[in-house]
Amino acid sequence: MSPLSPLGLWYAVLAFVSWGLFPLYWKPFAAVTPWETLSHRVVWSLVVLAGFVAVMRQGREVVAVIRTPGRAAMLLLTATLLSTNWGFFIYAVTIGQVVQASLGYFLTPLVNILLAFVFLKERLTRWQTVAVGLAACGVLFYGWHLGTFPWIAVGIACTFGLYGLLRKVVAVAPLVGLLLETAWMAPVALVVLGWVRSSGAQVFGQTTGMTALFLGAGLITALPLLWFNSAAKLLPLTTMGFLQYIAPTLQLAVGVLVFREPFTLREAVTFALIWVAIAIYVFTVIRGRQVVVAPNPD
Repeated sequence: MSPLSPLGLWYAVLAFVSWGLFPLYWKPFAAVTPWETLSHRVVWSLVVLAGFVAVMRQGREVVAVIRTPGRAAMLLLTATLLSTNWGFFIYAVTIGQVVQASLGYFLTPLVNILLAFVFLKERLTRWQTVAVGLAACGVLFYGWHLGTFPWIAVGIACTFGLYGLLRKVVAVAPLVGLLLETAWMAPVALVVLGWVRSSGAQVFGQTTGMTALFLGAGLITALPLLWFNSAAKLLPLTTMGFLQYIAPTLQLAVGVLVFREPFTLREAVTFALIWVAIAIYVFTVIRGRQVVVAPNPD
């Protein structure tokens, strides 16, 4: 077995720790409508990503994808899933549901298994079936005791899973793909920002601190993705698959320890079922030496 790249490990840890601490960045936006927050994230991400593409001289790849209608159309679909996922996460943080958001990302690898079974006709092993079943029991238990369907957690997991599935199908480099996805979202985002401004509900520009946070949204979106992509080139996918649990673990810790969200018997039983399912998933990874891992779209 070849030794792990120290630089790759640093890139991976930077990416997953950043995503894990994301709730701390988005919490100050609690008084802002999610529509304005999401739209600014799209616009400033587009600006930052365009700069990265220019520096890395990938402009020709962007033009090549634009000239291929099939790939451009697929990126419109992935852009819709990505923006929806971002919206779920931002909304969860601003209404005090970070724990439920972390549950969504713990569920994602198990959703990936299910999606591969449904759309790619991959056979589920006996242990994978058990893992998916335990995860489903956890979600049902959580929803039953919550008194409502945990749509934030399920929405995050499903949009993330479908996004990863489609990005595996379309032949586009990660950075180029993300740039074009944000470009697809940008016109809608600009319309929304115009509507927010005309309605008098705009927060952007009112205070220096909040304006700086809006502007920084693009950089904190793009940097972890670049770190992730760099790590993926240097580390085995199995290692990346294990390290990906850093992000939802930190999100759970932030929700409970920093934001003082409740972690009652309901959450304990739910996460216990999910963690057992993940342990089974990891077992299948070790035995099969393969893992599905995608960049966290937060």
